[in-house]
Amino acid sequence: MKTFDAIDENDMTAFEAEAKVGLLATVNPDGLPHITFISSIRARDPKRLIWGQFAEGLSKKHVKTQPKTGFLILTLDRRLWRGKALWTHEEKQGPEYEMYNNTPMFRYNSYFGIHTVHFMDLVETYGREGLPMARIVVGSLLTMAAKSAARAEREEALTPWGRELFGKLGALRFMAYIGDDGFPVVFPLLQTGTADGGRLVFSAWAFGRELAGLKPGCPAAAFALTMDMENLLLRGTFQGFSRYRGVRLGVMDIDWVYNSMPPVQGQVYPATALEPVTDF
Repeated sequence: MKTFDAIDENDMTAFEAEAKVGLLATVNPDGLPHITFISSIRARDPKRLIWGQFAEGLSKKHVKTQPKTGFLILTLDRRLWRGKALWTHEEKQGPEYEMYNNTPMFRYNSYFGIHTVHFMDLVETYGREGLPMARIVVGSLLTMAAKSAARAEREEALTPWGRELFGKLGALRFMAYIGDDGFPVVFPLLQTGTADGGRLVFSAWAFGRELAGLKPGCPAAAFALTMDMENLLLRGTFQGFSRYRGVRLGVMDIDWVYNSMPPVQGQVYPATALEPVTDF
């Protein structure tokens, strides 16, 4: 894949749209991938990216100890940009702070505004890409036809709602893993489905080049998002590719589920013990 060390200035205006999908892939303290929906991500200039924070979450902590990130921007007209960036610092005032809080999304919001702006130096990007819709449709049909044959006797990590979200028509799905250079690799994986409540499956018919870097035993994260802003993050272990009903499917066994939707983000699976509130 051809790489660039700067963002094309003609593409920078596409990043300014508020109605877009922006994802930031980070590395947690255990070296595992994490994906966060951050629609405010945009280019500050051809060599820098910025994004605004209005809610708390794990990714905002991850970047301060593990600054290597992967980013993805998908616009409503199905244009795609991806790359790697290095988090450098945050600011709680200044022109970028004013710019974010003067946009319609935050200026007229009665409940929250941007309280911190994060800055990242671009490491590399791949230029403008288009979604390979024909291959995605074929891959989705293949996944749907063979996914039930990939069921395993595992504990149900997903609730029925979670399974429905990852199989919902029109839901956007993405995957991330940590590359050999320590940077997260994040890419669309719209052909994903669930074999059962503990296993995610997907055809390699689309984005096979990115999937080729995902080795058996490698930790991976998967993220699902709808236009109603429903989303869910999964993490597990990639088991490799096998044939089910003659279809070659990749398999990820789920071992962690995280709700990233405000107002209360937190781990869903494995279930955590309830603790009494002692500090008011």
